[in-house]
Amino acid sequence: MSFSVAPGEIVAVTGESGSGKSMTALGVIGLLPDRAETQGKILLEGQDLLARNEAQMCSLRGREIGMVFQEPMTALNPVKTIGDQVMETILIHKAMPKDQARARAREMLDRVGLPEDRFPLSRFPHELSGGQRQRVVIAMAIALRPKLLIADEPTTALDVTTQAQILDLLQSLVADFGMGLLMITHDLAVVSDMADRIVVMRHGELVEQGPTRELFRNMTHPYTKMLFEASGHQVTLPEPPAPEPLLQVKGAVRDYRLPRKHLFRDPGYHRAVKGVSFTLNRGERLGLVGESGCGKSTLTRALLGLEPLQGGEILLDGKPVWSGHKPDPDVRRRMQVVFQDPFGSFNPRHRVDRLVTEPFHLLDTPPTGATRDRAIAEALEAVGLKATDAKKYIHEFSGGQRQRIAIARALIIRPELILFDEAVSALDVSVRAQILDLLVELCAAYQLSYLFISHDLSVVRTVTDRVLVMQSGEIVEEGETEQVFTSPRHPYTQTLIAAAPTLPALG
Repeated sequence: MSFSVAPGEIVAVTGESGSGKSMTALGVIGLLPDRAETQGKILLEGQDLLARNEAQMCSLRGREIGMVFQEPMTALNPVKTIGDQVMETILIHKAMPKDQARARAREMLDRVGLPEDRFPLSRFPHELSGGQRQRVVIAMAIALRPKLLIADEPTTALDVTTQAQILDLLQSLVADFGMGLLMITHDLAVVSDMADRIVVMRHGELVEQGPTRELFRNMTHPYTKMLFEASGHQVTLPEPPAPEPLLQVKGAVRDYRLPRKHLFRDPGYHRAVKGVSFTLNRGERLGLVGESGCGKSTLTRALLGLEPLQGGEILLDGKPVWSGHKPDPDVRRRMQVVFQDPFGSFNPRHRVDRLVTEPFHLLDTPPTGATRDRAIAEALEAVGLKATDAKKYIHEFSGGQRQRIAIARALIIRPELILFDEAVSALDVSVRAQILDLLVELCAAYQLSYLFISHDLSVVRTVTDRVLVMQSGEIVEEGETEQVFTSPRHPYTQTLIAAAPTLPALG
């Protein structure tokens, strides 16, 4: 690997998982695994970082090199206030006295868009949204105005408007402070507007690099071309059958009790879902989009019978999901879900055959013996895996293969409805393209009905027939997908679509 980052320059390193992007970033900041061996030189203003010992690197980290990690919740300490965490870097380097450090922390939080009136230094990470946490992590990284800022997938888990705000923030920080920015990402659309230069990695090697516009115009390496095509991958769904209601949501209301602030006063409630109504027809693919905190996940949990409603009802094929004070198992078994994190949704101690048969506990007479083995083989083969994979553990698979196993688990009892909750958000562009192709094949083979919940508008546009747009617990717009994306009526929908990153036109 050979490349450079100039002061005030944004260089994006892109490639699939396992290409060596993060390892390159960790090498720069001196956080490689203990047994890693390094050759060559990493020069920061003429100083070779590889020749420095750990104590010397500690004096550089935070002061000369800042790092923004991918997952803001794990990058922050849950028991420390955001003020203490931004001050920590300043105090460790003894850059200034405590009262000045506090003032600098306040200044940095203001600079990243967290003003004092709404975000005092006494706030804790769990009181913030994902985008706000990421802003705190950025404030920590820039507290001492480092010469180089490394951002490792800083927007992967964020919705489109928050993502646009974070990217704008990073660009303005580079311009204001004159720092170099090394941006690690697998999404070419994200960096196409902001990066000055792009470095493409594959299997630990640099396959192509150049100024952004020039690289997009004159791609020479087949791998770069494949990444570009996968980023804008479109699929064609089979025609849905004639409308026949399958899932009906009528005036759904979901309240959460707030913490009690006074002993003798009512604690109050927060209304997360405000009278939502919609119908999903049999064989239809429905999209649900909106920012973090709009109520998508709350609505999903209610649909699955995991949380009760305080008003309205949810019917599947005319039967209520809740009967009395508990979900109806007969209705519940006809719905399955595919979660966002393909590794976190499995028990790593169990083999694949046990994992994909978890929904069998919903059946009155689950299959056994040869019938069970045949069902496992069919489910795995339907998602493009081998029947022999049933005896492997989940850690033996890549992220895309794990998501295929999650889809196999959802399919194995032939549910009438599948809920995809951000099912492709954590995947590489090429793996995402494969999963989207798989969905089209499954729609043709099984006439799937699904609710596809995502903040990635380009994916929702290609895998749904109709789309619902949710804001602050309400459906503000619905209609045929292409119509909503081409001529959105509601200002919120227009904002979402405008914020979504797009690939530049070739040529």
